[in-house]
Amino acid sequence: MSQIPDKPALEGLEQKWDAAWSEQGTYLFDRDAAKAKGRAGVYSVDTPPPTASGSLHIGHVFSFTHTDVKVRYERMRGKTVFYPMGWDDNGLPTERRVQNYYGVRCDPSLPYTPDFTPPFEGGDNKSSKAADQVPISRRNFIELCERLTVEDEKHFEALFRQLGLSVDWTQTYRTISDETVRTSQLAFLRNVERGEAYQSLAPTLWDIDFRSAIAQAELEDRDQPAAYHRVAFHLTDGSGDIEIETTRPELLAACVALVAHPDDERYQPHFGSTVRTPLFDVEVPVLAHPLAQKDKGSGIAMICTFGDVTDIIWWRELDLPNRTILGKDGRIVAEAPDVIVTDAARAAYAELAGKTVFSAKKRIVELLRESGELIGDPKPFTHPVKFYEKGDRPLEIVSTRQWYIRNGARDAELREKLIALGAGMSWHPDFMRVRYENWTNGLTGDWLVSRQRFFGVPIPVWYGLDENGERDYSRVLTPDLATLPVDPTVDVPPGYTEEQRGVPGGFDAERDIFDTWATSSLTPQLAGGWERDPELWELVAPFDMRPQGQDIIRTWLFSTMLRSALEDDRAPWSDAAISGFIVDPDRKKMSKSKGNVVTPADILAQHGTDAVRYWSASSRLGADAAFDPQNPTQVKIGRRLAIKVLNAAKFVLSFPVPEGAEVTHALDASMLAALDGVVREATKAYDAYDHARALEVTEAFFWTFCDDYLELVKERAYNQADVGQASAALALRLALSTLLRLLAPVLAFAAEEAWSWFEEGSVHTAAWPEPLGFEGDPAVLTAVGEALIGIRRAKTEAKASQKTAVERVTIGATPAIAALLREAEGDLKAVGRIAEITYQEAESTSVLDIVLVPQEA
Repeated sequence: MSQIPDKPALEGLEQKWDAAWSEQGTYLFDRDAAKAKGRAGVYSVDTPPPTASGSLHIGHVFSFTHTDVKVRYERMRGKTVFYPMGWDDNGLPTERRVQNYYGVRCDPSLPYTPDFTPPFEGGDNKSSKAADQVPISRRNFIELCERLTVEDEKHFEALFRQLGLSVDWTQTYRTISDETVRTSQLAFLRNVERGEAYQSLAPTLWDIDFRSAIAQAELEDRDQPAAYHRVAFHLTDGSGDIEIETTRPELLAACVALVAHPDDERYQPHFGSTVRTPLFDVEVPVLAHPLAQKDKGSGIAMICTFGDVTDIIWWRELDLPNRTILGKDGRIVAEAPDVIVTDAARAAYAELAGKTVFSAKKRIVELLRESGELIGDPKPFTHPVKFYEKGDRPLEIVSTRQWYIRNGARDAELREKLIALGAGMSWHPDFMRVRYENWTNGLTGDWLVSRQRFFGVPIPVWYGLDENGERDYSRVLTPDLATLPVDPTVDVPPGYTEEQRGVPGGFDAERDIFDTWATSSLTPQLAGGWERDPELWELVAPFDMRPQGQDIIRTWLFSTMLRSALEDDRAPWSDAAISGFIVDPDRKKMSKSKGNVVTPADILAQHGTDAVRYWSASSRLGADAAFDPQNPTQVKIGRRLAIKVLNAAKFVLSFPVPEGAEVTHALDASMLAALDGVVREATKAYDAYDHARALEVTEAFFWTFCDDYLELVKERAYNQADVGQASAALALRLALSTLLRLLAPVLAFAAEEAWSWFEEGSVHTAAWPEPLGFEGDPAVLTAVGEALIGIRRAKTEAKASQKTAVERVTIGATPAIAALLREAEGDLKAVGRIAEITYQEAESTSVLDIVLVPQEA
């Protein structure tokens, strides 16, 4: 036990207790205890691995506190807690940060440079022009990614320790480590073996800056300016024109058909006929499809390969040719589609070749105007356009060969299984389940898991080469599982030698890496030792809690559910705890792109960790919380509470508890009975993942305890001659012990500090309080508290000090309340310095008359 300081303070508690917890192993996962208790005695958490691409923000503090509060409660309930931490290193955000931080970009064609020194360190993490970045080899680039993420993770851990997360820091993983690569590759190869993973050449949403395919889950719509261009297509029989309106005239050379709704009488006579495209004179059919909108534009649309996602649907369902003219760099490719044959058409195409979509659009509008096939002026408007959520330019659609994992989009049986597994879980709050179900039911394609990037988990396959040295995609070569992890660009497939790499009859390596979600979807497996530590996996899986933000239900939660369903035919957790967003004072979501993110370091330093934890825990799961760094009211309230805990504990501990003391006084029994009710309600709330309610009822009682009960009994507790002294001292000590344990999940540092003044061990490994069972009437404390408030108010209105003595006071009350007041009359007289109390029947409790002792007396 530690010495009680003369002036208790919050400053320095974070460093003091983080060091003590580390030294004592307070939060280490006790495997022997877990084995003794079995899976039912373990509480395991599938902790979100923060992206190691810069700094943590206040949203991390918010949501991670929610998890930690629940974890601390379960630990005190006797569970052996498995609370790991992961770092999400790989992926596009990390690459972008490295590019800007070091002023480099990856060029896989360059050779490795030993002892490479980047042009600078410490870029501001804002977008910079690729032309200003120094090109370096893939290996050099990956080394810089490794270097920077390790440094970021050190800062992250330091902040999470300052936040007081009760993580077992020996149970950490990185999404780019050898063990993670092995696990990711093993899971994928099992998907391949079962037919759940496959390869396909298909239209792909493509980010031209990152030069990578993008999955459906990573999309976001952003409003962009556009314009309708009315263009004339010429009926092949020469009978006239069909006018269409398009926002993508630059894709005219990729047009494969016109399409209208089957019920549109204007175009029914033309279904089955053909038209010729303006400028390029290519014959294309006029077709019917129910996705065409009669009331949009002229009611008939141009199908290009590919202008938007609807074009892909039409192309696939109408069995149309692919005439893609956009390259992976976002420019019009040099070679025109083979259906463009006339000299004039080829000359028009040559005007566009090599241009960006913006420049090509400008030029083709000029050409259409010159040819007379542009009707009227373009009509500007604004519409939503698909972006990669971390990208800066609209996505394009190009045809690429990619790897996919089946996700239920085209498999009703799998989709129904995913819905059923979601329904079998507990969601906190429950309405978040609907978001999961809506996403699952709304999927339009399988999960694209390959990325044309560099820093990530290599896709562990090679391809056999035919006699011409071309890839034979029907001969996918896979490694022996015992050799994992592998890098196909370095390692050799079974049965081949390095000399056969890239030569006819030999093999070629897959150079793509996995999408970062393809690795993050395996966080239970990564943390829980799947196929690495079977004993641990049996103790922790399926996990108890998946905590996360609502915005990644469609990505992280869904993808993890999918991998678990495919591998184990079960949900990966029993409960999903979904935090809300942090919003600024204008109720706008905080995000880096909006520039309104608050970094937590200064807030923690200024107000103290417990104050910030209190603010976080005051919000229920799923509810958005406003944060104003200029006036963080809730944080200030939390700091006041934490300081009061220290001061109240010191005050309570100043009253020695005599040996053999018993609770004999009605007011003491009343307070403890009321506290029993708080214990029951807080326990019920924590069990239901409602930490905010648990804090609310505990805090309300704590202030009643300090403002009313402590004031009422302090005279009796001081007076060693009073027969009720022992009862008061014992009741105070019992209440303090209970309250510190109730507050410990939230006020982790203040509760631990106060606990150390009179108890051995950590409050965080102490047993969660149970009702003490004193047969008191909680109404006594309530009644006396109301009377005390009335007496204080009467003194204030008389402009007298609260220390002013009272000759007599008349209290109006019902007979029942008066009876309760008489049970604690001695304490009420002592705190109010009252000589005599009389009672008069009234409907409500109030001070009817008060006679103060004259000040000179």
